[in-house]
Amino acid sequence: MRMTPGLLIVGGLLLFWAAVFVAVFLPSQTMNDEPSDIWRPWTEEEAAGHKLYVSNGCSYCHSMFVRNSDWGLGAERIARNGDYYQQQPAILGTSRTGPDLSQAGGEHTDDWHLAHFVNPRYTAPLSLMPAWEFLGEEKIRQLTAFVQAQGGKDADRRMARQEKWNKEAVTAYKAGQAENIEWIHSQVPEPWRPMPNPYGATEASLERGKKLYQGFCANCHGSLGDGEGPAAPYLMPPPLNFTNLRRYLVDEKYIGGIFYYQIMNGITGTSMPYFKRALESEKIWDLSNYIAVNFVGYTDADMEPKGIDAAYETEWENIYDSPEKSISTEPVETVKEEMNH
Repeated sequence: MRMTPGLLIVGGLLLFWAAVFVAVFLPSQTMNDEPSDIWRPWTEEEAAGHKLYVSNGCSYCHSMFVRNSDWGLGAERIARNGDYYQQQPAILGTSRTGPDLSQAGGEHTDDWHLAHFVNPRYTAPLSLMPAWEFLGEEKIRQLTAFVQAQGGKDADRRMARQEKWNKEAVTAYKAGQAENIEWIHSQVPEPWRPMPNPYGATEASLERGKKLYQGFCANCHGSLGDGEGPAAPYLMPPPLNFTNLRRYLVDEKYIGGIFYYQIMNGITGTSMPYFKRALESEKIWDLSNYIAVNFVGYTDADMEPKGIDAAYETEWENIYDSPEKSISTEPVETVKEEMNH
């Protein structure tokens, strides 16, 4: 057979249409054209947010589907065809430079998203995401509405939960500092409240905690722990001021378990997110130690009650030699009496 221009053209076309048949036509015949159990139509604002998502190339860094292999990432639901019913265009994305957004609705409050879109470093200091402040308030609101719709009816239930608890959180904040802290701590289950930090506040623990604080917490709670981070002006209720916490620990002897529970699960209704997927157990305890020692000025690290020591655990010694740097491990009742004097 002689290779001629005509044969080359015909062969190329046959190869092209064969590829289209396999990659486009056959998959289209297997697609479900019925909505899934969580699907709902978008509102006008959510649809406008979708256009912004597409036009600004958000799919270059965020995927919009959960695969079977993603169970290990804490996924709650595998994506289904019907989840994308009537979505035009359905931009699923393939890169996960940032987190998957297919079930992002209701994971955070609207004000967290506002601070995040204005400058992602406000809520995630190590984020690579570009700032979107140039979009303006209205478009950021539309983009937020689109993200909060991801997950359909499941996202709506999460959003209802956020709104319910936000009302209580704002009410507690406006009632005053003492009432606010009492409300926050009252949401921690009783088994966690009398639990001390099981690991000593060693030099290594505090250094690890410092790095974690700078990477996850500083831009909301502030580098000094005073709640005055750059994200604070966008958040209601604002981030907790750790430096005022000690004076309100009236009947509390332990704070380690409280910190752990709140860091792990976040505080629904506020901008405090959960870190149970980002930080394993030891890192949360190290972060708790750092906040307690450096901002609260009191630590319950390695106090009773405690069980068998961990196999790999450094003996804790007070690394601060001078009185002005010493860590208080006295019960809070004693500390309160000293403060009153």
